[in-house]
Amino acid sequence: MTYCVGLKMNRGLVFMSDTRTNAGVDNISTFRKMFTWTDGGDTVVTLMTAGNLATTQAVVSTIDERMKAPGDRTPSILGLPSMYQIARHVGQLLVDIIAERAGGGMRADSAFNATIILGGQVKGSEPRLFLIYPEGNFIEASDDTPFLQIGETKYGRPILVRAFDPGMSFEAAVKLLLVSFDSTIKANLSVGLPLDLHIYERDSLRRGMERRIRAEDPYFQTISKGWGDALKGAFDSLPDITF
Repeated sequence: MTYCVGLKMNRGLVFMSDTRTNAGVDNISTFRKMFTWTDGGDTVVTLMTAGNLATTQAVVSTIDERMKAPGDRTPSILGLPSMYQIARHVGQLLVDIIAERAGGGMRADSAFNATIILGGQVKGSEPRLFLIYPEGNFIEASDDTPFLQIGETKYGRPILVRAFDPGMSFEAAVKLLLVSFDSTIKANLSVGLPLDLHIYERDSLRRGMERRIRAEDPYFQTISKGWGDALKGAFDSLPDITF
């Protein structure tokens, strides 16, 4: 299991992912689940993955290979004219890889399934954010749904629903995400540190601030303890029931 969140903000896009993978309690590893590509001026794309590790690594490796392949092969995602076309391309690639590993058939319960959050910007258009399903179809973040989650979503969702505002600062957005991830990590052992962060500022068309947040990070420790103390204080301040 994993946990990844993408936020669509007025100022740009914010991505955060954990790095834990497991095949049982005695086989836990750390793998990067966030990847960013840019051509240095026209397109920036960030992708986060959840699901079967072999499938997601094959998707990322194929994208990398196509960027280095001769021009007569399938074009790279950075050569496509819009984020919508990039989402379609990645969705079809995901379908093809799952079908190949499943022996040519697609099943909703396939052990090879994976989901993807894809976001970025192509020069001349707005930043966009998509959630791509194993079947290759996708939804886009909107004013009504300004954030997208994949993986173990239920524990970290309530704070996002209550507190996320697309007009907030990047600093506040990172603080909110750390609370969401801290809640998830405490509730589910299949999600764990370190966390990867990427902040993309709209119209910059370049990689933004990237950071790996480890367990010993002082700011993360402050947020984790502070949020726990604040919840305890809020609980204690509520009136007791009368009988």
